[in-house]
Amino acid sequence: MSRPEARVDSERLAALPPLPRDDDGPVFAAPWQAQAFALAVKLSEQGHFTWKEWAAALADEIKAADDRGEADDGSRYYFHWVAALERLVTEKGLTDHPGLAERKEAWADAYRHTPHGQPVVLHDRRSLTHNDLLPTDTYTSDVSTHPSEDS
Repeated sequence: MSRPEARVDSERLAALPPLPRDDDGPVFAAPWQAQAFALAVKLSEQGHFTWKEWAAALADEIKAADDRGEADDGSRYYFHWVAALERLVTEKGLTDHPGLAERKEAWADAYRHTPHGQPVVLHDRRSLTHNDLLPTDTYTSDVSTHPSEDS
């Protein structure tokens, strides 16, 4: 990575609310967290929203959680990340609330019907308006938590 790219990445990360990280950068407890992170970066790079808009949306989600009295122990950080991402993609017209709900249910159904340790695969992508913007449709099913889980 060249120095200007490293500076941009550092500047982007610095603009966010405290990010789970170590000396090498962001850390993820589960694959879906890395996918959500990558999707936000990609959508911003494609010009769907600025990084400043993204940081503000994430900060708003974290503040709303705090206002609801949710503990700020870091365990819910990427759930806030996904909520901010969902809000921005609907606000920007990349999808709509029914499309998101349908997609979440399709993932939940696929996850429930996939044997442990096998890849979760979606076969129906009809509800999406921007298929090329979504992360890969295969994950391993041995992840203990993912964004569709209620807490």
